[in-house]
Amino acid sequence: MSKLTDVPKRILIGRALRSDKLGETLLPKRIALPVFASDPLSSVAYAPGEVLLVLSIAGVSAYHFSPWIAVAVVVLMFTVVASYRQNVRAYPSGGGDYEVATTNLGPKAGLTVASALLVDYVLTVAVSISSGVENLGSAVPFVIENKTACAVAAIVLLTLMNLRGVKESGKLFAIPTYLFVAGVFLMILWGSFRGLVLGEAMYAPTSDLEIKPEHQGMAGFALLFLLLRAFSSGCAALTGVEAISNGVPAFRKPKSKNAATTLALMGLLAVTMFCGIIGLALATDVKMAEHPAADLIRDGVPVGASFTQDPVIAQVAEAVFGHGSFLFMVLAAATALVLFLAANTAYNGFPLLGSILAQDRYLPRQLHTRGDRLAFSNGIVLLAGAAILLVGIYGADSTKLIQLYIVGVFVSFTLSQTGMVRHWNRLLADERDQAKRRHMVRSRAINAFGAFFCGVVLVIVLATKFTHGAWVALLGMVIFYGTMTAIRKHYDRVAAEIAADETPAEESARPSRVHAIVLVSKLHRPTLRALAYAQLVRADHLEALSISVDPDETRVLREDWERRGVNVPLKILDSPYREVTRPVIEYVKGLRRQSPRDVISVYIPEYVVGHWYEHLLHNQSALRLKGRLLFTPGVMVTSVPYQLQSSEAAKKRARRRADWNAPGSVRRGPVERRHKDPHRKEQHGKGRGGKG
Repeated sequence: MSKLTDVPKRILIGRALRSDKLGETLLPKRIALPVFASDPLSSVAYAPGEVLLVLSIAGVSAYHFSPWIAVAVVVLMFTVVASYRQNVRAYPSGGGDYEVATTNLGPKAGLTVASALLVDYVLTVAVSISSGVENLGSAVPFVIENKTACAVAAIVLLTLMNLRGVKESGKLFAIPTYLFVAGVFLMILWGSFRGLVLGEAMYAPTSDLEIKPEHQGMAGFALLFLLLRAFSSGCAALTGVEAISNGVPAFRKPKSKNAATTLALMGLLAVTMFCGIIGLALATDVKMAEHPAADLIRDGVPVGASFTQDPVIAQVAEAVFGHGSFLFMVLAAATALVLFLAANTAYNGFPLLGSILAQDRYLPRQLHTRGDRLAFSNGIVLLAGAAILLVGIYGADSTKLIQLYIVGVFVSFTLSQTGMVRHWNRLLADERDQAKRRHMVRSRAINAFGAFFCGVVLVIVLATKFTHGAWVALLGMVIFYGTMTAIRKHYDRVAAEIAADETPAEESARPSRVHAIVLVSKLHRPTLRALAYAQLVRADHLEALSISVDPDETRVLREDWERRGVNVPLKILDSPYREVTRPVIEYVKGLRRQSPRDVISVYIPEYVVGHWYEHLLHNQSALRLKGRLLFTPGVMVTSVPYQLQSSEAAKKRARRRADWNAPGSVRRGPVERRHKDPHRKEQHGKGRGGKG
């Protein structure tokens, strides 16, 4: 299998990196911004549209509330960014919200935060990729016609990029992210110049449509509920903010300062773009509807199922730059790319959080292991699998997926900021320096306001989105919480069970005797090797054991045994039902019952083959026996390997692969430092086509 998988693996993810190269994968701020902040930056591509979609329920007249909703989102964004700047300075180890909540509020709160974040990371990938497919579909019809397949393909491609390592993927992602930011700012500036300075009228493709409101004349509590729901949808712009606090270890030194600076820059860019797109959407008369086929009206008739509702950013770009123009196409492509790459925030957050949880024994230990490229490969693959499942279930529909969104974000926001308040309270109790106390009091005030504001938003989100799909996210959090609790209990139970006692225990007591058994099917070289090895160990009692399934084969075995004069007694057990495993197990258990203090040592001769398909033809009986014997107390199982010729050939192939280097993967040094190996020199000479 190694031969089959090693070469494709090297091609897809590159050559393996040594552990001491981990420092070379750390990120400067210019790369960290697109890596960790691509999610909140790209959310401006769909968050404004979600606000208008909800307001359209009351008709186009409700659109005049959108600037106030944008102001509320901006205030919330600055509050969260200011709060998390305190987090990254106080907890730079990378635990983020999970570490803050666990340290200050207890393990249950930490596990709740972790569950919320894991769910949110999966949803980030699903929503970002689905939205990217929809934006690309506004320019390429084939994509929107096959959006589920295209979304799955994008997730697979993104997974491969991340398996190559965070720094390498960050370089790939930086260009589209900066191109998107530049394109949006250019659109805002040019649109503002055309409208405010030149006085030109700009019209979105849907400006000539009317909206049929689902509920006309909304007022009082109904209107308030609608506005709160629109605000909660606009809060999608905040997703991914916490990823920077979880990713502090990936920054270059000084880590905390660089992470705090990246947070502030991300917040400033995100709110400017969000407000600019909302303003241009109103200026160009964009129309959006939750059910466009029936609720968008042209000349008194619904537009019908054939109508494709483009995202707000695509409609604004068409109004500002012109349909099919170069800048329109560039921004459409950049938007699609950055939405695909926004999922990279989750690809950096989920595996890192999974590694921390695995270290704390809440997730399988394999998630704590770095892969060949020093990335947490198992976490990356797990995230991709969960996101593909969601995309398949919801048909890559971002409007449906986004209803599941945000709940986990604000659960973690609220608990994290509450934990930070307790953190500052604990430090203030012991601090006597007045300058430091003033700094701590200011930080506590920021986190307290953040906790209150995020708590209010969480209640709003739950109240307005629960029946629209938020319950699915809550169910996912409960499943993660229960699973991680069960895993921790298992690891704790195993650790307690295998812990060595201070006083001598039964396991450390020397057995009274060792009864050795060599399993025999035929008298061939593997059997003779196993017998010789068992004799070398010098057990108190040694015997060979064979199961009689075929009388003729048993007779031949007995004759060979006597003819060769093997000085080990042979015991043959009849098996009328042609079973091999059960008679051996019953015989071993019988010996244990007779002498409970004896240890039974079972030697199993095994063939070692060189091809994966040969394993299907050999050693199945040995595998079954070992599997059953492992559950039998007081029994030690020893495999005695016998290498067949195909295994020797496999060993030579493995040695040649170890000596092989991909072109360009090794830099040649000065001549005197090169390895002088005549054998390799001859091989290279033949490889160049020479005759020797």
